[in-house]
Amino acid sequence: MFRRKELQELNDYFRNLNERNGQWVYFCRFNGYSDEVKGFIQKYYDAARRFGVVIEGRIPNPDEKNLAYYEEVMGMDFQMSAGFLSASLKKWLPRMNDYQRQNVADSMFDALSAMQMEGKNENMLRNAYIKFMCWLYYKFERIVNQLGEGSIPKILYEGDISNYELKLMAVLSRAGCDIVLLQYRGDANYLRLDRDSKVSMEYKANGLSAFPEDFSLKWVRRQLEQEMNRERLYGTPPEASGCANAWIEGKGLEDIKRDIGLRGDDPKLFYNCFCRIVGVWDKLTYLNDLYQFQLELKRKKRRILILENAIPQPSMEEINAIHRKNYAKQDQMLLDLSGNIKYTANMELQRIMRKAFIDILSEEGEKPGMNLNKLTNKAVYLACWLKRYQPELFSNWKMPEIGCLIYLGGCKTENEAMFLRLVARLPVDVLILCPNQNQKCCLEDRLLYEVHHEQSLAVERYPRENAEIRMGTAAYHAERELDDIMYQDSGMYRDRQYGKANALSLQTMYEEIAILWDQEVKYRPNFSTVDNVVNVPVICAKVSGVKDGNVSAYWSEVKKLVTDQTLVVRSVPYINSTDPNPIKAHAAEFFKNGRLQRAKIKAHPSYPYSFLREEIQEHILDKLQLLIEQRVIKGTFENGMEYTVIATILNMKTEVVRKIQGFDFTKKNPKFIYINTTEHMISLEDSILAAFLSLAGFDVLFFVPTGYQSIEKYFNQRIMEEHQIGDYLYDLRVPDFGRISSNIRQTWRERIFKR
Repeated sequence: MFRRKELQELNDYFRNLNERNGQWVYFCRFNGYSDEVKGFIQKYYDAARRFGVVIEGRIPNPDEKNLAYYEEVMGMDFQMSAGFLSASLKKWLPRMNDYQRQNVADSMFDALSAMQMEGKNENMLRNAYIKFMCWLYYKFERIVNQLGEGSIPKILYEGDISNYELKLMAVLSRAGCDIVLLQYRGDANYLRLDRDSKVSMEYKANGLSAFPEDFSLKWVRRQLEQEMNRERLYGTPPEASGCANAWIEGKGLEDIKRDIGLRGDDPKLFYNCFCRIVGVWDKLTYLNDLYQFQLELKRKKRRILILENAIPQPSMEEINAIHRKNYAKQDQMLLDLSGNIKYTANMELQRIMRKAFIDILSEEGEKPGMNLNKLTNKAVYLACWLKRYQPELFSNWKMPEIGCLIYLGGCKTENEAMFLRLVARLPVDVLILCPNQNQKCCLEDRLLYEVHHEQSLAVERYPRENAEIRMGTAAYHAERELDDIMYQDSGMYRDRQYGKANALSLQTMYEEIAILWDQEVKYRPNFSTVDNVVNVPVICAKVSGVKDGNVSAYWSEVKKLVTDQTLVVRSVPYINSTDPNPIKAHAAEFFKNGRLQRAKIKAHPSYPYSFLREEIQEHILDKLQLLIEQRVIKGTFENGMEYTVIATILNMKTEVVRKIQGFDFTKKNPKFIYINTTEHMISLEDSILAAFLSLAGFDVLFFVPTGYQSIEKYFNQRIMEEHQIGDYLYDLRVPDFGRISSNIRQTWRERIFKR
């Protein structure tokens, strides 16, 4: 019979009989986990699946049909002798040869003898014998006729083993089987059956931990299936593989500049670098160092691809060039789409690219919430980008050449990060530069090496040529740092620090208008800056009537509100519907599917605001879009009113446009005062302008001494606070405010509120 041997190393399990120097077998229990153990179990499971028996859960007890068949063939006789057992096995398992049969019979006799010595009676021995015979026939018949041959049969048992199962495992072990027990809950249950570990040994090694909760043979099987599918997907595997970062010294640019031949000498490896540098080492020299870096790579005839701030999305032409079908399974999709990756000039490189493509997408496919449709879209993006940048990275490529991809600004999207992870698994150095530490890169990867520097610098373009390098002096950078200290969350703001603003309408008492009117907006209630957008509190109100009927005091109060920032409308209407408007004929072209066509607007010859600062143009278009979306004007999205809104706002008078151009969102905002002393109704265009200016950040104030409706006629909603301040007066003439004195006697209430 075979003897159990102490295991020296896990690979001993896979030695053939003639390599073991005797009739030795291994029977071990695994109670701890490590990466080495995981690899061993995967390999052993594959061997047991092909040349042995895998038991997941306990072996089922013989059922009535099993026992009936046994009784029909063998009868119910039993004798406690090795000869009887051998004869029974010859009849029950005829495919075993004499040597195999004798070993099993002797092992079984030893097991039954041990039970007899424990006090088991003949009936109990008969039951154990019949159970062993049924298990051998129904569970182990495929391996008992391989006992004693060169390839030793493998048994893999998962779970807490029972008493009779352990006795049968001992029989099979002595008959010539290797056995592994996987015990995820530890050794306590086993030691109740074999206190002194006479039947098997516990595997012990440094670094073992508890098995992961999700670990099981089912998980192992799934992993092996995935590996088999990947082998099918890859086709002929590449001979070369990547060695990313294992050779670097952590010096960033210097590592990438190192000659390819000095990185390593294994002909089956390509030695590349995958590095992200966050911050800058020296603000004064950073740009010049980058310029000299790319010159050095060019001098060494390295292929270079430089991308800045974003990887342009694939065009429709690029997407349509990717051959694809409808897919039911992930593997089917990966196999088909990987066929789009072609590099006929070098089949080895093509295999490397296809393998990296499949590996990265397989990892993406395991992320929570991922589905086949989303993964297919990602695969198309990768295929498009890889096809687009192949010529620059791999023109006439041969081993061991390494290209270089430099990405300035860091990844903003998952797809960009996925593409760089893919390229980092090709013969390419991937360098991600994040000089501005306020801009985060979303890429994460186990291969990525990261270098951090304390200083930060805003860089928009990579310095490819000398003319593109704009070097700041030490004083310049010191001023920028002082700006960061003074103007970040300090309540102080530099000129035109922000390019975006939202208007917040204030509800006030009438007396508060004069107090707030000439203040910088940063001192008003509810002012804030969030995510580089200024929230501007604005006044939007209508003042009806004349206080105490005192006309002189009324006009004096109005004059106090006429500042350098104020545009005053003295006669109705300000904009007449018959005024020339070159935008009207094109307004329908400028609005499609509920959105302004900004590119078309800006490119049109009739567009009047092209001379304005870019952020002001965007501000105007943002608020125009908002005015339409909020349906402030009656008839919007009903009778084509949106086109009238567009034509009005894209044809504002020069004096209005200049007020918008001069608006610094953290300082005093522009004002719009509209005076209507007659029965004339305000025009539709004036109503549109007033609503727009309020959204754009103006203070808008209507003075209507008659108390008549004016602006309300064209609005769907109440956007103005109305203040009733006194008697209604009619047929007043708007005076020349330059001739009116603003020094009038104040009441005690006015003195209090206007302090």
